[in-house]
Amino acid sequence: MDAKIRELEQTARIIRARIIENSHRTQTPHLASCLSCVDILVAAYFEVLRIDPGRPTENNRDRFILSKGHGAAALFQVLALRGYYPESMLDHYGEDGSVFAEHPPAPAYLPGIEAATGSLGHGFPLGLGMALAGRIQNRTYRVIALVSDGECNEGSTWEAAMLAASQRTENLGVVVDFNKWQATARSEEIMGPVSLADKWRAFGWNTCEIDGHDMGELVRRLRQVPDGSGKPVAIVAHTVKGKGVSFMEDDNNWHYRIPSAEEVKAAKLELGVPA
Repeated sequence: MDAKIRELEQTARIIRARIIENSHRTQTPHLASCLSCVDILVAAYFEVLRIDPGRPTENNRDRFILSKGHGAAALFQVLALRGYYPESMLDHYGEDGSVFAEHPPAPAYLPGIEAATGSLGHGFPLGLGMALAGRIQNRTYRVIALVSDGECNEGSTWEAAMLAASQRTENLGVVVDFNKWQATARSEEIMGPVSLADKWRAFGWNTCEIDGHDMGELVRRLRQVPDGSGKPVAIVAHTVKGKGVSFMEDDNNWHYRIPSAEEVKAAKLELGVPA
């Protein structure tokens, strides 16, 4: 297992380098928000989810919803490396008419995408609907939704959380990318200090807190959806915005800032990825 975890960690470094390159080449933002969730995406797509890139619409596949749609550049890189489409397609990221925009498109336009997201608070409720549909149809698939801590300010998030708990939707998991930042300030400065784990527990979810960059722990916890409790599962993943590059980490300027060619080289050097 240690060798597998090291392989996943190397995959995450490669994807981080590609995200940074993409941001520079296309002059598109949300870089740091993408970097904070890479490990979660890699653990899910490369080790946990029951999926087949050759059959992206197979009825009993697990579903993954990127509810924090501004992390789309990370998801696109993960799906390409996982084999859903040729990596060369990403050369057209951000171009007029391209399916690769700053948020995920409708599923009909790109294999591996389960929901068009970007307006915060929408993707997670869609995931709940998919989980309930699976139960009604006697299917065994799981649904994982990745939300941001800022998204936990949205009322629709908690409406869905209440319904999921009341219906004991145990095939549903949510991962909170808790990087402590929102677009313009610290999360606690926007809505006040709050324990997200306590809040999810209060809404009836079986909840844990983990290091969102510990690949082994991510794999272990994601595999525990469902966990036998009869409740939906919430994983509050403590992450670092801009993770992996020292001059980007925990610096909210990189929410919108675009890296220069020199910064791309420096980031790759830190990540141990050839320039």
